[in-house]
Amino acid sequence: MAAGWVEGLGRAMTESRELAESWDSQFEKFYLEHYARVVGVLFRLTASRGDAEELANEVFANVYRRQSLPSPEGNVAGWLYRTATNLGIDALRKEARRRRHEGAAAHEALASRVADGPLATVLNDERRRRVREVLAQLKPVQAQALILRAGGFSYQEVADALDVKRVSVGTLLLRAEEVFRKTYRATAGEEEEL
Repeated sequence: MAAGWVEGLGRAMTESRELAESWDSQFEKFYLEHYARVVGVLFRLTASRGDAEELANEVFANVYRRQSLPSPEGNVAGWLYRTATNLGIDALRKEARRRRHEGAAAHEALASRVADGPLATVLNDERRRRVREVLAQLKPVQAQALILRAGGFSYQEVADALDVKRVSVGTLLLRAEEVFRKTYRATAGEEEEL
């Protein structure tokens, strides 16, 4: 009886290996057939070969994780390029948003340094140092949440980056801000404002 069970298990494992190898070979063929064109589409969209290759790999990684290729009866190329284009557009939007925030921050920093003079610059530098020290004392997820939110990220983007539910981001930020405030005041003294 045990020998039959072992043989059955051996057959099942062999079939499972064959299915996995079959999927890997199907995926490899699909990848080789479409990769260059997907990179070409994304390169025209992003104007960066590196970004195009990275996004193309993400498209194919999504297909691989699904463990199913688009239906051959359907428009495989259309589905693939639509997915690639959507990822490319998302990447462009993120890059534009990042540049806007960085540009605004750089402009603000330059304006404050010119208007405030050397003493204000030294005091601001000292305050930034204290903020970094306090952030280093927080739990990593709290520090990351505060940094992302201060960088202009939406609640959804913070949730995605930290791999938490969107509904918990508000609570996470409130708790992080409270811990930050207490730690900052303990470090800098009660009289210094945040």
